[in-house]
Amino acid sequence: MLIQPKINEQTFYDNLYESLKKDGRLLYAGRLLERGAQKFGDLPFIIFKDETISYKQLYRRAGAFAKALQQKGLKPRDRVLICFENSPDFYIAYYGVWQAGGVVVPMNTFLKEREIAHIIQDAQPTFIVTSDDRVEIFKQACAEHSPLILTPEDMPEPNADFVPDEPIELDENEMAALLYTSGTTGFPKGVMLSSKNIITNIAQGISRIQIGFEERLFGVLPLFHVFAQNVCVWAAPFIGASVILVPKIDRRYILSALKHEPTGFFGVPALYGLMCLLKTAPLDSVRFFVSGGDALPDKIRAYFSLLYRRKIANGYGLTETSPVLAFDWDDTAQPTGTLGKPVYNLAIEIRDEKGAALPQGSIGELWVKGDNIMLGYYNAPEETEKVLKDGWFNTGDMMYLSADGKLVITGRTKDLIIHKGINIYPQEIENVIMTDPNVIRVGVIGKEDSTHGEVPIAYVQLREQKEGMEQTLLELCRQQLAPYKVPRSFFCQVDDLPLTATNKVDKKLLRSK
Repeated sequence: MLIQPKINEQTFYDNLYESLKKDGRLLYAGRLLERGAQKFGDLPFIIFKDETISYKQLYRRAGAFAKALQQKGLKPRDRVLICFENSPDFYIAYYGVWQAGGVVVPMNTFLKEREIAHIIQDAQPTFIVTSDDRVEIFKQACAEHSPLILTPEDMPEPNADFVPDEPIELDENEMAALLYTSGTTGFPKGVMLSSKNIITNIAQGISRIQIGFEERLFGVLPLFHVFAQNVCVWAAPFIGASVILVPKIDRRYILSALKHEPTGFFGVPALYGLMCLLKTAPLDSVRFFVSGGDALPDKIRAYFSLLYRRKIANGYGLTETSPVLAFDWDDTAQPTGTLGKPVYNLAIEIRDEKGAALPQGSIGELWVKGDNIMLGYYNAPEETEKVLKDGWFNTGDMMYLSADGKLVITGRTKDLIIHKGINIYPQEIENVIMTDPNVIRVGVIGKEDSTHGEVPIAYVQLREQKEGMEQTLLELCRQQLAPYKVPRSFFCQVDDLPLTATNKVDKKLLRSK
């Protein structure tokens, strides 16, 4: 059972958005924690292991760090790179930078020296704030640009009479956060999000699900990712929710954190796959489950429902859209790929390859327009022009709009396989292969063929090596798919398939094999 909205979504959004304006100005994102401290004071904000930090406490600690940054030379609009595993230090650094008028640059903790060096060179941060164990790799990566590296030791503990300075506000349409994507082509690109982008998307998401301060949100996804930031860093202090913070996706940490009885659970499909493997995780306190970051396979959705008697709400978004575009909040069974209705105050169009709008029910690329759409890619005007046209953003995802107004995804444009002029959508094939109980993960990509254009091939990760798995999967696909959709080759292994930072199968690496 999912929480059903009590108020019409449009009415809720309009009232909420108007309440966020003062003297014609929209609430600045850097004031979210200040607002939370004023409204929710001594209520718990962060629950981390055995430590509980209230809204007031975190605001004061972030304020003390903001003052320290300013004393060390931070100026408004300076970029500050933040790299922590999930911990209170991430929040202190993040909101400390915002309160000092800086731009936050959260960094993927899984990146290697070469990737780190690229981001440092591109973002040109004034400071890097990170954990002690990462100082050395940042020193090695800072060959050409040498920002000051700070650690938790540089985050002063405020004394009893400390009062944070007034947060420094930038214009609502200026860059407030610089988030680097996982880099589907070449190096990661920096997505510039404004305060208006962030506040708008918070309002869009909350208007859909209408939850409040009584919620305890399970913060297990890495905070450097936009999905986790939207839920646990931006929206949580807005509504006064508590965040049960999990250091990383690990069975021990997850089971320990579940003792705090979360009411909201946000995850990527791979995390729900892990919960299925656990089989008896204590999830009775959770009132709603939301999945995003990747397509939710039928196998995981069905098995989770069987084990826990609960539905997972499917969501969809991109870093470039702050990120939420749609999610399916109806408490009914939905076909594979159903993402739900678009959030309120978002214009959408399904377009063909020439950019012409298509009628409802036709498959094409999803274009969106609204106040949650990014400013553009940092230092990359040519890349920005490829996806942003007249305020419309090309998601690169193939979709159609169902009869009841819901978006249904069929695949990524770049993943599309064209066989003899016929489109093949890898997600459909992957869902079939995932029904085999011995399959953990699968990635289907197109391979050039001199006769047929492209043919699908499948990379499959198995639970255990079994003789004849390739033939088993071939027969499975032949039974459920048209002949032209059946993969020509199956590469089966028990070793992990390459994954992106958000646990998606990294098809870019598969294509390079």
